[in-house]
Amino acid sequence: FPGPGSEARGTSHSADRPQTLNCMGDMSSEAAPVDPVESAPAAAPAEPPAPADGSSAAPPGEKTEKQLKREAEKKAKKAAEAAKKAAKLEARQVRGQSGNTVTVGVVTNPPVDLEPASGTRDFYPEEMRLQRWLYDHFRNVGTLCGFEEYDAPVLERQELYKRKAGEEITQQMYSFTDKEGVEVTLRPEMTPTLARMVLGKAQSLMLPLKWYSVPQCWRFETTQRGRKREHYQWNMDIIGCKGINAEVELLAAIVLFFKNIGITSKDIGLKVNSRKVMGAVLKSMGVTDEQFAPVCVVMDKFDKIGPEETQKELRDTQGLDADTAKKLVDCLLCKSVDDLAALCGEGVDRSGVDELKRLFELANDYGFGDWLVFDASVVRGLAYYTGVVFEGFDRAGELRAICGGGRYDRLMSLYGAVQEVPACGFGFGDCVVVELLKDKGILPNLPKEVDFVVAAFNEGMQGNAMKTASLIREGGAQVDLLLEPKKKVTQTFDYANRVGARYMVFVAPSEWEAGKVRIKDLRLGEDVPDEEKQIDVALDVLSKVKDVLEQWALTKQMGAVKV
Repeated sequence: FPGPGSEARGTSHSADRPQTLNCMGDMSSEAAPVDPVESAPAAAPAEPPAPADGSSAAPPGEKTEKQLKREAEKKAKKAAEAAKKAAKLEARQVRGQSGNTVTVGVVTNPPVDLEPASGTRDFYPEEMRLQRWLYDHFRNVGTLCGFEEYDAPVLERQELYKRKAGEEITQQMYSFTDKEGVEVTLRPEMTPTLARMVLGKAQSLMLPLKWYSVPQCWRFETTQRGRKREHYQWNMDIIGCKGINAEVELLAAIVLFFKNIGITSKDIGLKVNSRKVMGAVLKSMGVTDEQFAPVCVVMDKFDKIGPEETQKELRDTQGLDADTAKKLVDCLLCKSVDDLAALCGEGVDRSGVDELKRLFELANDYGFGDWLVFDASVVRGLAYYTGVVFEGFDRAGELRAICGGGRYDRLMSLYGAVQEVPACGFGFGDCVVVELLKDKGILPNLPKEVDFVVAAFNEGMQGNAMKTASLIREGGAQVDLLLEPKKKVTQTFDYANRVGARYMVFVAPSEWEAGKVRIKDLRLGEDVPDEEKQIDVALDVLSKVKDVLEQWALTKQMGAVKV
């Protein structure tokens, strides 16, 4: 049974827990029964006596029928003994008991599939520590930027996502009809849920809203590195701000997160474009307002399928002529805001161009201008985007989009808002950022840690050990209570090392009678004498044991003892 640190299922760490086979004896060290006939040195062949019935003897060097039968019986007996031993071992594994040590064993063909559903993940404790570390960084940035956290049910009505724009997301939903006849789905994204919640309270909310969340989302799509069907996504949104300052603030939050986890602008860039500018360009080329959203869905595939396939799909699925399709692809190849603006022609709304230029200016003022890159091919696939759009990318080109977002002023109008409500935000998946940290070699080392392990001297002292653990926990310390006293002290220390304990608390009769317990510092080196590694602490100050140990450590430092 794999421990939290297993690299792959089906392996286990011998340092972390007993091996099943070793608990029942080293199976490989057992010598098979020796057949004296087979093990005896070969003697010189003797002339066999003639059979009594007058038949001819077996040729020299060949075994008689009787010998062959005897060998076959011995082999069958060995096989039966081995099968019996294997069956017994398997039965003991299934029971989870091997001698005095509890273990977990699994039959060769378990009755259920032990792997998670395709595209989903199990979070063993080691993975969960990494996930919590990541979520803490998400939440920390949200808090530092003055945002509030919110959440919602993972189950939503399908109607929330069925926007008439040919989006892939409507084909990727985990959807079904519930027992009340309502068409529902596991949410594929969080933004429509946010819109529903904002409209649900309408005018009772004071704008602008600055909200963030870390929801679980589901999309039935092809799994690949950094992309799962089930994932968690950090969302930050600003509702009620019309100006470009909102997008700049969101980009600043993304940059702050990257910096906090050790990623630099040399590792990651943020591609920026404007759907408003693209709309003006497309309109000048004869693309209607009704065509705009589905055309953007096709254009969003540019990086995946290339220029020729993009032109072909624009012609085949959107009905554009070859010349217009080529011009649109040329737009996606523009290298600067000015190049894109030149395609707008005279008399076209240029407010989007001015917004983009202002965004780059403010990013420089904010101090993250080196993270931004203009890229006309970024249009984002969701139909509700209306203005600036952006996407995080791996400069090494190894990973898919790291994050993405933009302005979506018209989304709430689809759900019943009387007028457009200015809004912008981004989504940041958890899977791909972990892959990024792996590639950069900066994945954090997050071993299991605990402040104290409390161990009873014997079973008779277990109640006192429980009281000790309770008193220490009152002071806010993390305490792992050893549930079954070990027979050997070395086993107790081994356990403390495995769980990453800083201190060992021994609850023994002599100290307990004196109203104390003995605490040993497990992090002091071997060069420190044992008597300087431990201290007896009175029971009535255990709730303040951290203060006691800090003072003790200070005293040792003053005595030139390395802590």
